[in-house]
Amino acid sequence: MGKKLCLSRNNKIIAGVCGGVGEYFNVDPTLVRVIMVLLLFASRLAFIAVYIILWAVMPLSE
Repeated sequence: MGKKLCLSRNNKIIAGVCGGVGEYFNVDPTLVRVIMVLLLFASRLAFIAVYIILWAVMPLSE
């Protein structure tokens, strides 16, 4: 079975979205967080909406 995109239980600061994305793509979750902050400054409302949607639809990791 392949990898699934899930919220991280280990690399969690707010909801585990960035940690889960980092684990899925096998990159450092800190790098994902930095990219997310840059996206926040580029498009405030769109970033917040995407983050909340990911938080709601991503399952917790096992």
